[in-house]
Amino acid sequence: MTTIRRSRPDEGDRTVEIWRGAVDATHDFLSPEDRLSIEEMVRGFLPQAPLWLAVDANDYPLAFMVIDKGHMEALFVDPACRGAGIGAALVRHGLALHPKMTTDVNEQNSQAIGFYEKMGFRRAGRSPLDGQGKPYPLIHLKYGE
Repeated sequence: MTTIRRSRPDEGDRTVEIWRGAVDATHDFLSPEDRLSIEEMVRGFLPQAPLWLAVDANDYPLAFMVIDKGHMEALFVDPACRGAGIGAALVRHGLALHPKMTTDVNEQNSQAIGFYEKMGFRRAGRSPLDGQGKPYPLIHLKYGE
């Protein structure tokens, strides 16, 4: 059984571990330099960020989500748990809090785009660069309508 709850300060290392595994499994389009640079940035903010965690029956974090003002900034699932409905449970939780939630997905991450579209998101635009100005185009998605 999966439970969704807020993260605690002592779970920072585990959330970075989830992020690293998920990125390595799904973001093969990143250059090695950009991948390392992003991890350095993530290590600096993720442990203190207000996260929603999906945890197992032993309260062990399996996935996390970050939402800021109705925009899902991040959704990462431990690769060992992919396909088990954990990411979908987090998204449904986010939608219960923010029915018009938006998110951005790397255009090269076609699995993620398919996941969000299956969850009911639709494409609302595209940016040629990511949030750091790197050439990783983003697809802007919004839920509903």
